[in-house]
Amino acid sequence: MLQDLRENSQGVIAKVIIGFIVAIFALTGVEWLIGGFISSPPVAEINGEEITEAQLQFNTQNLLASLGGADIDQELLEQIALNQLIEETVLKQSADRAGMIVSSDRVDRAIIENPSFQINGVFDSDLAVRTMASQGYNIPLYRQALSQSMLLGQIANAYSASNFITDSELESIAELTQQTRDFRYVSVTMGTRTLGNAISQEEIQRYYDENPAEFTQEESVDVNYVVLDRNVIADEIQVDEAEIRAQYDAQRADFEGSSEKRASHILFEVGGTMDEAAAMDLAATARQRLLDGEDFGAVALELSSDTVSAEEGGDIGYTDGSAFPQSIEAALETLAPNEISEPVVTEFGVHVVKLTEDAENVYQAFEEISDRIERELKSAEVDLLFAERIEDMSNLAFETGDLITISEQLGLEIQSADSVPRAGSSGLFANQALVTAAFSDEVMLEGNNSDVIEIGDNQAVVLRVQQFNESAVLPLDDVMGEISVILRTQMEREAVQSLGEELLIAAEEGGDVDALLADNELEWLDAENISRNDFSVNREVIDHVFTMAAPESEPVVSSVSLANGTFVLVELNQVNPGEFSAIPEPDRNRLVDSLQSDLGVSDYQSFLVSLREGSDISAAMLEEEL
Repeated sequence: MLQDLRENSQGVIAKVIIGFIVAIFALTGVEWLIGGFISSPPVAEINGEEITEAQLQFNTQNLLASLGGADIDQELLEQIALNQLIEETVLKQSADRAGMIVSSDRVDRAIIENPSFQINGVFDSDLAVRTMASQGYNIPLYRQALSQSMLLGQIANAYSASNFITDSELESIAELTQQTRDFRYVSVTMGTRTLGNAISQEEIQRYYDENPAEFTQEESVDVNYVVLDRNVIADEIQVDEAEIRAQYDAQRADFEGSSEKRASHILFEVGGTMDEAAAMDLAATARQRLLDGEDFGAVALELSSDTVSAEEGGDIGYTDGSAFPQSIEAALETLAPNEISEPVVTEFGVHVVKLTEDAENVYQAFEEISDRIERELKSAEVDLLFAERIEDMSNLAFETGDLITISEQLGLEIQSADSVPRAGSSGLFANQALVTAAFSDEVMLEGNNSDVIEIGDNQAVVLRVQQFNESAVLPLDDVMGEISVILRTQMEREAVQSLGEELLIAAEEGGDVDALLADNELEWLDAENISRNDFSVNREVIDHVFTMAAPESEPVVSSVSLANGTFVLVELNQVNPGEFSAIPEPDRNRLVDSLQSDLGVSDYQSFLVSLREGSDISAAMLEEEL
C-alpha cells in the first residue's frame, strides 16, 4: 500500500493531502510564525539577517535533547547552538544567491513518506500535525524548516559525494601507511649496575629533608564498621532437596518437550579503548585456552564482559533459533554439543560460544545443576530478608550510639580499618561514598553512626569513627627503606644513561661498539619488516624508529630513553615502501571510502569557513568568547 501511495504521489491522493496542509497553513501558520519571532530580540546579525533569542533558545533545547540531556555548561551549549545557526544562515544565503531551491512538491513528498507520519505504512494527517506540534512546529514552520534542511543537505552532499582519490594518491598513501623498516637495536636496562656503590646515611637524610611532601601522611580516620552481606544471608537459607528435585523435574519436562539449543558464551565487549581487532585477538586466545582443556566457566568468570552470565559459567540460556544475534545462531548450527566456536562478531562485541545442549541431548543430570536450581529458589527469599535487615540496620544505626547493638541483634562482626585517607584506600574503602561518610561532620566530629551505605547490590555498611589522625611527616626511620630504593633507582638511571651515551658516541664516530657491548654483556637484536602497528618490538622503540630519516648509503643511528628508564640504541638499516596492491581488498575499499569521506568533510568545512569570512557577522556572544 505504501508503494502504491508513493507511485501515485502526483495524483488525487497527494493533492488532497497537500490541500489539507495548505488549509492548515492558511488558518494557523502566518500568525504563529510571525508572533513567535517578531518580538524576540536579536542575538546575532549575518549580512543584515537577524537571529533572534527565540531561535537560539529553540536550537539550544534541540541540541540538548540530541545529547540526551547531558550536564553541559549552558553558556557553552548556547555558543555551539549559535554557531550552528550562523553556519545554517550563511549556507542558506549562499544557496539563495545561487538560485537553489527545493520544490514544494518534493517537500510534500518528503512529508508524505516520513514514517513518523504514517500508520501501517499509510500517511495520517492527524498524526502528522500532532507529531509536528510535539516538536514545536506547526505545518508551515515545519515545511519551511524541512525545505531548508533538504537544501542544506544538498550542499553538504555535493561536497561529500563529489570527491575522488587518484591511483597515484592511493599509492603514495600506501607507501607511507604500509611502510616497514629494518633495524637493529640494543636495550640497556636498569638492574644491578650500581650495587657496588653504597648509599650513605647523609644522602638519605638529605633526600628526606629536601622532599618532605613525599613522606607526608595525609589526614585519616580509624573506623569500626559492620557489613550486611547478601551472600551470607543466602548461606543461612536451607532449601529442601525435594523442592529442588521438583523444580528439576519441571525444567527437564519443559526441555524434553522443546526443540531448543542451549549455549554459553564469553563476551569481549567492543568500546572505549577496546576495538574489534583487539577483541578478536583476546577471543582467539581464550578459545585456545579452552581447547587446551581449561574449564569454560572458569575462563568466562575471568574474562567475560557479561558478568551476569559469567557467574553461571557463561550460560546464556536457550534459543529456538531467534533468541540470539543471527551470527551466534549461525555458529550454533555448525557446532556439536560441547564444541567451541571460532570468535563470533555481533553488535555487542566478540563472543566465544559453546553449544551445551540441543534438542537431541539428554537433559543435564540432577547433580550437575542442583546448585543452580537451589540458588534460583533461594533468590526471592534472600531479596526479602536482605531488604528487611537493611531496614533494621538503618533503624538501629539511628537509635543507638555504637555498633554493638547492631552486631548483637543482626549477628554481624564488628570490623576495623586504620588510617583511611580522604582519597580512599583498598577493599571496601575504595568506595567513595563510604569514605565521604567517614569524613562527614555528623560521623567524624559529632561521633554518630553513619547512615546505611549500600555497596553495590550485595552489601550494606554502617561505620563509626574511632579516631581522627592529623596530617604529619613520617619519621625518617619509617621511610629509610623507601628512600634507599628511590636513590638506588636514580643511580641506576644515571648509570644506564651514561653507558647508553657512550655507546651512541661510539656508533656515531665509528668506535668499537661491539667491544663495548661485549664488555657489558649486551647484544644487538634484529628487527626486520616492522610496521607502524607491530607488537613484536616495544611500542616506544617503534614510534621512535618511524621518526628517523631514511638511510642513504650508511645506516642511521639514534637513541631513545624509554619510560621505564631503559636506554635504547637504534641502527636503522632500510626503509621498505608499502604497496597499495598488498592491502587486502576489503581494507582497500575501507581506505578509499575513509579518504573520500575525510576529503568531503574537509572541503565542506573549508567552504563554511570561506562563507563566514566573507560575511558581515555581528554577535555579542561570540565577541565575548573571543
